[in-house]
Amino acid sequence: MRVYDKFYINGQWVDPVSPATIDVINPATEQTCAVISNGSAADVDLAVAAARKAFETFGFSSREERIELLEAIIAAYQARFEDLADAVREEMGAPTKLASQAQTGSGLGHLGTALAVLKSYDFTESLGNSTILKEPIGVCGLITPWNWPLNQITCKVAPALAVGCTMVLKPSEVAPLSGYVFSEILAEAGVPAGVYNMINGDGAGVGTALSGHPDVDMMSFTGSTRAGSLVAQNAAPTVKRVTQELGGKSPNILLDDAELESAVTFSVERMFNNTGQSCNAPSRLLVPRALKEEVEKLAVAVAERSVVGDPTDPATTMGPVVSQVQFDKIQGLIQKGIDEGATVLCGGTGRPEGLETGYYVRPTIFSDVNNDMTIAREEIFGPVLCILPYDSVDEAIEVANDTPYGLAGYVQGQDMERVQAVARRIRAGNIGVNGTAGDLNTPFGGYKQSGNGREWGPHGFSDYLEIKAVSGAA
Repeated sequence: MRVYDKFYINGQWVDPVSPATIDVINPATEQTCAVISNGSAADVDLAVAAARKAFETFGFSSREERIELLEAIIAAYQARFEDLADAVREEMGAPTKLASQAQTGSGLGHLGTALAVLKSYDFTESLGNSTILKEPIGVCGLITPWNWPLNQITCKVAPALAVGCTMVLKPSEVAPLSGYVFSEILAEAGVPAGVYNMINGDGAGVGTALSGHPDVDMMSFTGSTRAGSLVAQNAAPTVKRVTQELGGKSPNILLDDAELESAVTFSVERMFNNTGQSCNAPSRLLVPRALKEEVEKLAVAVAERSVVGDPTDPATTMGPVVSQVQFDKIQGLIQKGIDEGATVLCGGTGRPEGLETGYYVRPTIFSDVNNDMTIAREEIFGPVLCILPYDSVDEAIEVANDTPYGLAGYVQGQDMERVQAVARRIRAGNIGVNGTAGDLNTPFGGYKQSGNGREWGPHGFSDYLEIKAVSGAA
């Protein structure tokens, strides 16, 4: 069992001010796999003070110094790649291939992308009679989720480091193991003392203190819309910048000229990827009513190819959901769908046959769903796909936008002029066409209650920068 009982503050591994612990549960076994310390406001004070002091120098570091630092971090990350993948598999039950290629691989990708952007990023520009400077905002509080832990840690830490910010990271207490290994990597890479700090703990003890701290200049939060709203409320009295990447209930509009087999295969596999635990999952599949029965048959066939089981088994395509809390929530929503009259095409409540231990969920597809049903309104965050029939493209777009969320949308069809027209009408930050996703330079973020700000690539630098106009000095 792992014992990760220290915090990384001011370049040192230190004990918490007040000893308290949290058990980390392996969702595949339901057994404690690690113990972490649960931080407090006193720990936050120490970390923020270290970051504030470090910003006095790191905030004025050169581009070349930060390039060298990112290169060192990338080398250390590559050397610990398998350790990171093992941690992700253990903390959240991700199958081996997913834990390595997608989860750990995305972290390396964000580091490499930030390095490439930094090499040519223009921190100054001329405008009229002024020079416009883009300067690091200062001390950043970073709160990251459990569903894509390394992806979300690196897409915050990498741009913050690249532009010259200092930071305090709070990884999710549900899946903190990869964040701890990542912190070891930054220590090994020689990040200057105080530039990067990490405190484990829960939202009440660490998140609240961090988001309300007067010496934190900005907060970057990824998680639920409910928690994101609390972060913003805590931050409001000190008028700090808050960027959020929150929930989603993403529409996936299948047009009547779509290539059905490939479109439905993508729709189901993408929904079930990461056991449905992705904020941009295409959870509402809108299909022409005339094609509903054909889509249903194809969708069930794809779902039945899912292999749910032990994350260490190479044959497994879907592991457990992350916790008992998530398992119970998903079971309740599946039952709610049944109670409200949706048709269960496959799956349903309970665990898959033969899996009595572990937070395993049956891959579930509902049909005959309307957009007023709970399963069409609430983010389920599990392997549950809803099929909603429509009679016109205008109706499909209206239903697609009838949600408080706006993180992602999907459109599938062969008439690209019509596809583009539909994509423009969806109120969401990221639109995927015919199964194509953006690369790591594509800005990622949402409209409405899916948050604000953008992460990834050059747009991901903006949230960590202040704009200063210097006039008359040229």
